Amino acid sequence: MEPKDIKVEQPPAVEKDVALGDVDDIGAGLFIEADRLSADELERESAKVLRILDWRLMPILYVTYVIQFLDKLSLNYASAYSLIPDLGLEGQRYSWVAAIFNFGYLFWAIPANLLLQKLPVAKYMGGMLIIWSIIVIAHIGAKNYAGILVLRFLLGMAEAGVSPCMMMITSMFYKRSEQPLRMAIWLSANGMATMVGALLGFGLGHSHNTTLHSWQLIFLTIGLLNFRVAENMIGVKNRQIKLGQAVENLYDIKVLCCVGIGIGCGVINGGGIYATLLQLPTGAFEAAIVPICGLVATYVPNSRCVVLATVCLIPFAGLLGIRFTSLDHRWTLVGCTWLQYIVGAPVIVCWNILSTNVAGHTKRAVANGLWFTLYAAGNVAGANIFFSREAPRYYSALTGLLVCYAGIIVLSLVTYVVMRWENIRRDAAAMVAGENVTASEAQDITASQAILDGFKDITDMEAKHFRYAL
Repeated sequence: MEPKDIKVEQPPAVEKDVALGDVDDIGAGLFIEADRLSADELERESAKVLRILDWRLMPILYVTYVIQFLDKLSLNYASAYSLIPDLGLEGQRYSWVAAIFNFGYLFWAIPANLLLQKLPVAKYMGGMLIIWSIIVIAHIGAKNYAGILVLRFLLGMAEAGVSPCMMMITSMFYKRSEQPLRMAIWLSANGMATMVGALLGFGLGHSHNTTLHSWQLIFLTIGLLNFRVAENMIGVKNRQIKLGQAVENLYDIKVLCCVGIGIGCGVINGGGIYATLLQLPTGAFEAAIVPICGLVATYVPNSRCVVLATVCLIPFAGLLGIRFTSLDHRWTLVGCTWLQYIVGAPVIVCWNILSTNVAGHTKRAVANGLWFTLYAAGNVAGANIFFSREAPRYYSALTGLLVCYAGIIVLSLVTYVVMRWENIRRDAAAMVAGENVTASEAQDITASQAILDGFKDITDMEAKHFRYAL
């Protein structure tokens, strides 16, 4: 046999001209175009695009989230004035007005995420902001208990799609390594909203030369602010709904762990310990701590789950302080209360774990929907664990919140172990399949193929080249 007749098996290589075939994803063509650039060209273009996104997209997301959280706080600010007597909300009626928002959120969370998959995210989010604005402004026309109940339920429905939209926009425009910091930045807007809202509520509450009551001015102002933001949103769109992907969430351990974390965060948020004292400094505390968690999760490799577990230790310690500190030590209790304001940090890190580690458009939409549904349910439960007979220490509530933080810590560590083990298993399988290539070549092949798998809309459990971000 002549040497020229011998065929030597070549190791697999990453093709520069990858055929899209039947891939139905609007990003696939852009990936192919970028794949033809040299490494230096790609690095320069990536840095340029990142700067553009940070200066144009992030401010929009930040301001949007500020106003979203102002909506949540608006009822608290309005109740400080004449809202309760004007609408007859004495007794348990006010509690139901506050709680029914979460029922609306719970009712619409999964449909909102499925609509987000089907519709262009720019139009969807812009439409939700406009509807949301109209509902907030409509609060000034409420005349009785029934009217305000309907408006709060509808507001909960309208707001159910906003956070998932922002998660999707962040995950579609930023690389996985860049997402934790960006998501933490716009979630830290909660702290800014608390500070702005406290000042806004105080100022509008002392405006007496108008035909509107102070509480009506608060709803009107926040609603009008929403209209200014609604015109600015940009985004991407998603594809068809696949039932099999939705079902996969039911036996995906990491998704179930994240959903469990969502319940815990909801109970903690609904408990409301962190929303009662000195809101201006606590808002600043949250605005600082949440981005720090994002920085660590961004620049320390594979630290998301560890950051999630660690940051929960801080409010856990604060709750222990509240539980065992005498009422005579008021400033110690205030300091422990401030520590509760970083509940936004575990929320945003958990969102990032979901958005970066769940592949398949339908699977991710349903996973997000489940998270927000059970988060809303947790808010309802959290608002009902404070028993008046236990005032002022509320031992049952404190125990419940401590259990929630402990559960979040355990579930975050379980999530880490599950994803770490799966990464090791897949790495070993890839090396066996590519016996004639080096570890570095195998890693490059896996990374490129994983990107293409993403464009094929297959789930992370189906895509053997997918690697989890820990």
